[in-house]
Amino acid sequence: MSHVKAEIATQPECWRQAAKLAGAPGLPRRDERVAVVGCGTSWFMAKSYAVLREQAGHGETDAFQASDFPYGRHYDRLVAITRSGTTTETLDVMRTVGERAPVTVFTADAAQPAAEIANETVVLDFADEKSVVQTRFATSVLAVLRAHLGHDIETAASDAEVAIRLPLPVHPALFDQITFLGRGWTVGLAEEAALKCRETAGFWTESYPAMDYRHGPIAIAGPRRVVWAFGDVPEGLAGEVEATGAAFVHSRHHGGYGSIGRWVGGRAPLDPMADLILAQRVALALATTQGLDPDNPPHLTRSVVLA
Repeated sequence: MSHVKAEIATQPECWRQAAKLAGAPGLPRRDERVAVVGCGTSWFMAKSYAVLREQAGHGETDAFQASDFPYGRHYDRLVAITRSGTTTETLDVMRTVGERAPVTVFTADAAQPAAEIANETVVLDFADEKSVVQTRFATSVLAVLRAHLGHDIETAASDAEVAIRLPLPVHPALFDQITFLGRGWTVGLAEEAALKCRETAGFWTESYPAMDYRHGPIAIAGPRRVVWAFGDVPEGLAGEVEATGAAFVHSRHHGGYGSIGRWVGGRAPLDPMADLILAQRVALALATTQGLDPDNPPHLTRSVVLA
């Protein structure tokens, strides 16, 4: 078994353990103006959290790629996400912003520079990964932050257990492209799902806010292509996608997928983080059917450390 396969499967228990950290020191207080930074997968988790925190009424929250942080803005707190604790761009932001505001970091390794720089460190060593590709660490960070906002992580973890067992929504031999869509906080999850397929299997994926999909991106929809939506689906979108010949995928509890198309026989939707597990499993299947090593994709390293 590949490392990433095992790491995907352990997410339900990781989320339950992560939820216990919801009271950790350094988590944003209500009414603080907060910036959240990360790179790649960590940035997508930051984007999801920023939307959720504002929706919960906890205060203005912005998410940035660490390489494009707006240093001219004032924030009451910086939250950084870095699995390795060594990502150069993230460390640079932490050092600079830390001169004028407290910094909280989420990391899997408390012995690395990020923990030394931060005022407070939330360590998720139980969710660390041997694979270069991130799965459980990123979702466990989001589980902590969601729990801190009052979300029911036990329900999400139960949905995750369902997602690990379900048949895959699409078969790797039956499609050539996937576009992932999200709304609100699930835009970040859609972007992460697309990244998982690209980095794990070198597969053509795109991601967009669902309401913007009809403003151009739908032009590539067609036979042997899939549109996969996370969270709420805009009215009429499924029919418009299917009219192009593309398959439309949207998760439903206690049902089953057709070989490539819509979810059949469902009731309530899966928690979107659990739906992300299905996308992670699809990425793994795409890699293994091509004979690729999903733990060590070409051109990638566990952390980007710049000279």
